[in-house]
Amino acid sequence: MLVQAFSFVIEYVVMKKSVLAALLLIIIISIVVFDVTGYLTLSYFQSIRMDLVSAVESAPWTFRAGFFLVYIVVAAFSIPGATVMTLAAGALFGFKWGLFLVSFASSIGATFAFVIARFFLGDWIQKRFADQLIRVNEGIEREGNYYLFGLRMVPLVPFFAVNSVMGLTRMRLIPFYVVSQIGMLAGTGVYVFAGSSIGNLISVADVLNPGLITAFALVGLFPFGARKFLDWLGAKRMSG
Repeated sequence: MLVQAFSFVIEYVVMKKSVLAALLLIIIISIVVFDVTGYLTLSYFQSIRMDLVSAVESAPWTFRAGFFLVYIVVAAFSIPGATVMTLAAGALFGFKWGLFLVSFASSIGATFAFVIARFFLGDWIQKRFADQLIRVNEGIEREGNYYLFGLRMVPLVPFFAVNSVMGLTRMRLIPFYVVSQIGMLAGTGVYVFAGSSIGNLISVADVLNPGLITAFALVGLFPFGARKFLDWLGAKRMSG
């Protein structure tokens, strides 16, 4: 039921191209005018973290909803700062809530980016990512949804490029969302956990906190572990 409703909303939005185009233009202008990226840095977040923690404690649901919507916009328009927001989610909301919010917001935002690319930015993306588009089409022809799953597990291609390029392939909307949600979950969990540990960093001595050391170790080792997992999964698919 939820999938059907989501698909209906997307189809309705696509039918109203002129309205959506105007909305996109307003959002892009607002991002430039208000210099949104200046607020999505780790240094800025650390400077206001204690105030944000107090605000979240006083109105948790309001800030969860606000964070969720902002993250969707950041992901949909490929605004630099998603990694910082993922770390911030762990610091502000804890691991469980942070993982929940970022997992769904990033997947929904990626799907909007996919739709925007497919119906509005086709010519520009063809020129900007011509080489990547050829490789991605070949990968999808060869491996199907598993190819997208691999890109999500090991981000060899930038997040925004995957969303945009996939929008010009024959991949359908719902599989794109589902595979992205599953494929990004492990990586999201690593960064949210790192954020939850960084959130407890008060003094220099806290750098030796076992949780923080583990978090940084996971961030560094995750790409290698994910690659090994994909190799194992690929071998199992071939043998099956």
